[in-house]
Amino acid sequence: MISSAEVLTRLKAGNQRFVGELSEHSELSSERRRNSLIDGQMPFAVILGCSDSRVPAEIVFDQGLGDLFVIRVAGNIVAPSQVGSIEFAVETYGTPLVVVLGHTQCGAIQATLDALKNPETQPSFNLMSIVSRIRPSIETLVETDLKHDEEALVRFAVRANIRASVSQIRCSSPILEKHILSGNLKVIGAQYSLETGIVDFLD
Repeated sequence: MISSAEVLTRLKAGNQRFVGELSEHSELSSERRRNSLIDGQMPFAVILGCSDSRVPAEIVFDQGLGDLFVIRVAGNIVAPSQVGSIEFAVETYGTPLVVVLGHTQCGAIQATLDALKNPETQPSFNLMSIVSRIRPSIETLVETDLKHDEEALVRFAVRANIRASVSQIRCSSPILEKHILSGNLKVIGAQYSLETGIVDFLD
């Protein structure tokens, strides 16, 4: 069984290939590869990422069909359905690594900051379901000196939200806690830079 350390090394190498335009997966969906996955899959990592169209996990980590179990939601938030999806991958496929992948200039983070600064103009009910999950991890930042530097505020807020999601995954599921304590599962955070294409692993 592949270890979380080996998986992390594979993801880092894949991101380096992506940044260097040296992809090993120029054809992500060849017939041969598709046929090999018809009867099952064994993804080696779970990626909980943002829905942003500029951050497709398979591409930024230079992986192909069947390699990653990807969950995407605006703001890479953690809700029961995401936790259940992670539990499924870990229990069914023995996936040893979960990566919460946020990114610079995240629109969901900006929407949450806007809601905090302008409580009289709240977003829609459905968007608020996302904002309300991000809010606890970043609302104290709005009260610091960062409020005078919007760019820095967003940068710190993105990372704070990633770390909060990592903590929620680690602590919100007895199933996942069991695998973490046994050493069979690692949950870490990462930030993708829209500007450089580089993924910075936070843990």
